[in-house]
Amino acid sequence: MPGRLLRGLRQRWRRYKYRFVPWIALNLNHNPRTLRYVPEESKDKVISDEDVLGTLLKVFQALFLNDFNKQSDILTVLPETVKSKYQDLLAVQHQRVNLLENRHQQRNIFKPEEILYKTLGFSVARATSSLISAGRGVFVTKGLVPKGAVVSMYPGTVYQKYEPIFFQSIGNPFIFRCLDGVLIDGNDKGISKVVYRSCNGRDRLGPLSMSDSTWLTSEIHNPLAVGQYVNNCSNNRAANVCYQEFDVPTVFPIELKQYIPNISYSCEKQR
Repeated sequence: MPGRLLRGLRQRWRRYKYRFVPWIALNLNHNPRTLRYVPEESKDKVISDEDVLGTLLKVFQALFLNDFNKQSDILTVLPETVKSKYQDLLAVQHQRVNLLENRHQQRNIFKPEEILYKTLGFSVARATSSLISAGRGVFVTKGLVPKGAVVSMYPGTVYQKYEPIFFQSIGNPFIFRCLDGVLIDGNDKGISKVVYRSCNGRDRLGPLSMSDSTWLTSEIHNPLAVGQYVNNCSNNRAANVCYQEFDVPTVFPIELKQYIPNISYSCEKQR
C-alpha cells in the first residue's frame, strides 16, 4: 500500500513539476530545448493574425455548410445577404464533388475531422501520448501538416488577471498563462467544466451560441479544439508546434461563433 501511494505521488509530481515555478527556475539551464525566447509580446507571431483568421474562417464556414440542414434556427435571424452567401457557397460546393460525395453531403454524414481534412489537408485527434507519463496527446491522423499551418486551438474559459481561479486551479494541469497574464482554463472535467458551461449558457442569444462547448464531450464539433492536449517538448524530442496568441476580432461572423471553443469568465470583458 505505501509503495503504491509513493508511485502515485511520483507520477503526479512528474506531471506537475513543469508548472511548479521554483522547479522550473532551477532547471532552466538543464532543459534548453524546452525554451522559446520571445523578446517582446508584439514579436510572438509565427504567422500573421490575418493567416490565423483566414484559416479559422475557412474551417468554420466548411463546418457550418456541413451542418447547414441543422442551422435553420440560426438562419432565421441572419440578414438575407448572409443567408444567400451560404446558399451560393453550398451550391458551388455541390458542383465540385462527384455524385457519391454529393449524396453523402445531402445526408450530412461527414464527421468534423473529415471536414478538417477536406479543408486543410490534414486532421488531428486526441490519443495516448508516446511520451512516458505524459497522458494524452494530439496526433495527425490523416494527411500532412504544412509549415506555418494552424493545427489546433486552446479551448477553455478565459480569465483576466484579477478574476478568481483558485479553486479551478487545484490539481488542474490545463491552465495556460498568456503573455499578458490572462489565463485560459482548458480542463474538460470537474469545476472547470461546470464554469465553462455556465458561461456558455449565459452568453447565448436565442438560437445563437457565442462559443462551442462540445470540446467538453467526446463528440467535438470543432476538430481544432484539442490544443490543451498538445504536450510540451522534451530533451529527447523537439517541439514541432508552438503556441501563438490571437484575439478574435469583434467583427467575427456571429453565425460562426458557435465553433469558437473559448468564453470569457466575465460577461463584461470580451476578449
